Formats: sequence, structure tokens, C-alpha cells
Amino acid sequence: MSAAPHERRAAVTGIGVVAPNGTSIDTFWKATQEGLSVLDRITREGCEHLPLKVAGEVRAFDPAAAVEERYLVQTDRFTHYAMTAADLALDDAGLGQADAEAAPFSIGVVTAAGSGGGEFGQRELQRLWGKGSRFVGPYQSIAWFYAASTGQISIRRGLKGPCSVVAADEAGGLDALAHAARAVHRGTDVIVAGSTEAPLAPYSMVCQLGYEELSRETDPARAYRPFTESACGFVPAEGGAMLVVEAQAAARERGAQVRALVAGHAATFTGASRWEASRTGLARAIQGALAEAGCAPEEVDVVFADALGVPEADRAEALAIADALGAHARRVPVTAPKTGIGRGYCAAPVLDTAAAVLAMEHGLIPPTPNVFDICHDLDLVTGRARAAEARTALVLSRGLMGSNSALVLRRGAA
Repeated sequence: MSAAPHERRAAVTGIGVVAPNGTSIDTFWKATQEGLSVLDRITREGCEHLPLKVAGEVRAFDPAAAVEERYLVQTDRFTHYAMTAADLALDDAGLGQADAEAAPFSIGVVTAAGSGGGEFGQRELQRLWGKGSRFVGPYQSIAWFYAASTGQISIRRGLKGPCSVVAADEAGGLDALAHAARAVHRGTDVIVAGSTEAPLAPYSMVCQLGYEELSRETDPARAYRPFTESACGFVPAEGGAMLVVEAQAAARERGAQVRALVAGHAATFTGASRWEASRTGLARAIQGALAEAGCAPEEVDVVFADALGVPEADRAEALAIADALGAHARRVPVTAPKTGIGRGYCAAPVLDTAAAVLAMEHGLIPPTPNVFDICHDLDLVTGRARAAEARTALVLSRGLMGSNSALVLRRGAA
């Protein structure tokens, strides 16, 4: 007999990653635990003249080898990443096509995206103005749309359960995972959830240049250094991650590994680039997530920080952690592995969540690449990974438009 909805615990049973530092769980975790920085000069065609010079590119990825031609022609790069990561997550969870065919309405999809398919849209608009309307492909109407990844994953895999898209700024990546957990609580068996982004195309990059928080530093080793005196903003990244979130009891019944539990979440809003105000908003999100998880502040074993790289924002985050965790804030290890791969907008906190699950599994807190001279009262893990028996992880995210989100994960068990 299945558990009542309020008794259904949401478990992470699968992880799929397509990131600048790895396109599998193993390669991603190896690079993350080693503190490898892959930030480099942007190599995408048409971007040479733009003032944004450094980013985290996904280079070891061939979309034609991962996605069928009929889907490639109607989708943008960000959806190629999403479909691939979803495949990897479902495989990791031990859920194949036969499972979807047997119970298609029991599996849903939820994604978050910041900008959608800018590269596809730019190409088709160039055809429109350069050659005429007859040269514009029919998929221009859907490929750029931020909801495209949810739709294409659902269609391609035959997933007919609850499907949705979260539009909540960069913090939407965490909100998508929370949305998935709540769908499981309400009775859905499985949700494929996460975010992927592809902001490294000329049109997309020009749109980003309006962000004052964007780093213009040309040295990859110095371009993204949050919580330091030399913090000068963030660098963007592409790629992302998808997770399989399902009912814990059902996962155990089919013999799947419960990698982690999605224990609590909360979100607030404090306004665009109002970083001083984000202190209160983020602290409230942390407190709300801990309350939902039934977790005391001193139970938090590691914090995966938002780490914007803007002095005012970094100070607000450090103070928010102190406000929410009290005296424990000075003892809890904090890390920001995204400084080695870039901040992938909505995808960034989902990659942090994947890293947090793996950190709890391996008993190892990854370091914060390129960061050494800490100027805030945080126990920031730098240099090399730190051994730690982590049972509870707190993942934080804020958006440039003012969203704040916090997610509590508990270590899973086989």
C-alpha cells in the first residue's frame, strides 16, 4: 500500500550532468573535488569583439552523438544539454524507456531556464533579415522558448506526468527541484527536474552585458573570486544538470539507490540588484527551508554558497548565513565550487545540488577554486577538498532580479 501524500519523502535517485568540467557524474565529481578550474577565454564564433572575455564553456560535448537528428534540428543548445542530462539522470536512477511506457503518467518533468535558446533565435533572425521569411525554419517559434526543454524531454521520453517550467531568476534552479519534491509529496511517482543554460552566443551575451555584476576581467584565474578583496563580479557558464526525484518508498521498493532526500525549501524576493536587502531575504529563505526540513541550524554540515562575486552581495550572503545559523555559522564549512566552472544562471544551483549530493556520498567537501584571501567571516573551503562526514547540506541561490532560494538536502541511504 502506498504512503499517504504527506508521508511521501522525495528522494534523489539519479543525477545527470553536462558541465564545463565534465559531462558525466564521474568526470564532474573528479574535477570538482580536485578544485579544477576550467574557466577560460570564450571561443564561440561571433563573440570575439565583446567585452565579456571569460566564461565556462562545455567543450567536450557532441550533440549529434547524444540527441537524434529529428530533435536536434528543432532545438537550441540549451535543450541539447537538457535532453542529454535527463538521459544520464534516468540511466543513473535505473529508469529506462520501458518504465515510461509502462506508466507514462507517473513521470513528469520540471525545468528552469533564464534566457532560453538565444543561439537558435539569433540564427533564424539573421536568416529573416538576410534572406527573407521563406528561409526561417518553422521551429523558430518554439526552440528559443524557455519552456522548450521541459516539452522536448517529455515528448522524446514519452513522459506524460505533471510537466512545468519555473521562471524565478537564477534561483529558479532550486525552485524547480522543490517543485519536483512537492509533486512527489502530492502523489506523482517520479519527476525529472533541473536546469541547463546556453548563454554563450553573441545575441545572448549582448543581453547579459547590461548586468553590472558581470565580470569584465580578462585573466581566467582572477575573473571570478567571491568573498575576496579582489571580487569583481561573476563569469557566466553553460551546461547544467538534471536530477531524478522520486518517492523514497517507491525507490527502495524497486531497489534503487537513494542518493539524497530533498528535505526542505523556501524562497523569498527582495528586488533586482538590491544586495543589501538580500541579506534579510536569503536569511528568511534559509530559516524557512530549515523549518520545513525539521532541521536545527547546528545540524547543517556544509553550505554551498550562492557566491556572486560582488563585494556587497558577498557581504550580504555571509551575514545572511550568520543570521540564519547563529553561532554555528562560524563553524560550518562553506564552499562555492562554481568558481571553477562559472555561474550558469538557473543551472548553477542545480550543479551545486549535484555536487552537494556527491559530497555527502563521498564524505568530502570540494574546495572553492581560485579563491584564497577570504575577507568575510566564513569557514570557506579553499585550496583542497576537506574530509567531512556530512549528513545535511544547505544549497543557496540568489538571482540578479531579486529571487532568493534555499534547499536542504539530507544524506541518502541504499
